Amino acid sequence: MKTTICHLLIVILLLASSGLSYGCKKKDNVTSPASQENINVQFWLTDPAQKTYFTEQQSIATAPAVGGINTITVISDKVYQEMDGFGCALTGGSAYHIYNMPAAERKQLLTELFDNKDKNIGISYLRISIGASDLDAKVFSYDDLPAGETDANMNKFSLAEDEKYLIPLLKEILAINPAIKILASPWSAPLWMKTTGKSVGGSLKPEYYDAYSKYFISYIMGMKNKGINIDAITVQNEPLHGGNNPSMVMPATQQAEFIRTSLGPAFKSVGINTKIIIYDHNADRTDYPISVLNDPDAKKYIDGSAFHLYGGSISDLSLVHNAHPDKNLYFTEQWVGAGSSFADNLKFHINDLIIGASRNWCKTVLEWNLASNASLTPHTAGGCDQCLGSITIEGSQVTRNVGYYIMAHASKFVRPGSKRIESNMPADLPNVAFLTPEGKVVVIVLNNGSSAKAFNMQVGDKTITASLASGAAGTFVW
Repeated sequence: MKTTICHLLIVILLLASSGLSYGCKKKDNVTSPASQENINVQFWLTDPAQKTYFTEQQSIATAPAVGGINTITVISDKVYQEMDGFGCALTGGSAYHIYNMPAAERKQLLTELFDNKDKNIGISYLRISIGASDLDAKVFSYDDLPAGETDANMNKFSLAEDEKYLIPLLKEILAINPAIKILASPWSAPLWMKTTGKSVGGSLKPEYYDAYSKYFISYIMGMKNKGINIDAITVQNEPLHGGNNPSMVMPATQQAEFIRTSLGPAFKSVGINTKIIIYDHNADRTDYPISVLNDPDAKKYIDGSAFHLYGGSISDLSLVHNAHPDKNLYFTEQWVGAGSSFADNLKFHINDLIIGASRNWCKTVLEWNLASNASLTPHTAGGCDQCLGSITIEGSQVTRNVGYYIMAHASKFVRPGSKRIESNMPADLPNVAFLTPEGKVVVIVLNNGSSAKAFNMQVGDKTITASLASGAAGTFVW
């Protein structure tokens, strides 16, 4: 079997240890014995060392495999979970910064973010807060009352705070991508429902279970009346962390009881189909979602469990899948710290989130958060003052940060309805593969080693040979 010119170049480049990522087409007059029909595979690259950021490279033609290097083998008929999407949290602060851009620049940015045509990155899933998160300018709920007052029937419920920036911005996003899915999470119940009456910490009083269920229903129906469908809610953001502002502690036993006795029956009684997702906290406490799902009367109302990765290992998520394989998993939050290394963040987030969360059954992968300004404001008193947005906005100027490129590698090509498919994991080449609704295969690969690596990639009877520099990430579309 003859070695093509492309393959000789690959071997020479490896021997030279150039560390550069590349792709080359086979000469037109050379035909692969493996298949009479050759195809060109799209290749998008981020290589921090070369200052290449999610840039399309020369396509790579299928050709015989090169010997002596690892092969990533993709098996497209071995199918795992269906993906709902990749995206970010649209916090109150994110909405404020984007909405206050000049109209023309705002539309251009939103098209880039939420459309997937041309060079746009096609974010397909958003997480928003129910009431304030710590990346809002102030703490608020939709039913704030003077001390001593209560409102069990939600007579004073109001979305007024969200109507300033978040709701108008969501309407603009929906005009660009009507199919985008939205997950909503509360950081705290209204203060009058809590044991402490304070925004930081405290727990939900059992006597307000039904009132809090009405609060969720009022929110979902109120957003629907604004033309915004809430696909899913999590019951409580970080229920084991009571130190944020706002925050609320909700032990697993209470979350199961609240869902079993109030929230689940309340949703069912009014015909709400919004998914109920539990936990929404770190991978080191898989006992929490497993114990909630072990309650059969709570489980029947639950769609699945959500995770962050500020503790534990991403592989721990499969413990929850294995315990309850009939329930879904979602990855909903991971931050990037201001001033931290672009290269280190790219490696960690691609390896553990885009690849790791997907390989451990998650239907979504979401970055925290979409937008900030150079001052990393707004945030509540005690809220995160080092959370770097995927983009930084100053007036009409937009800086694309590492979170933007992390998400782009998946969001542009792995569209909702795509399914994760089987691929092996050669040393230092973590990867994940998907089959899109249109029948395309998408493979995301990271070089997690200390030097450049060439590798074959085989899909069916077709093979390409590619290379990634140390710390570089590539998306390959067949």
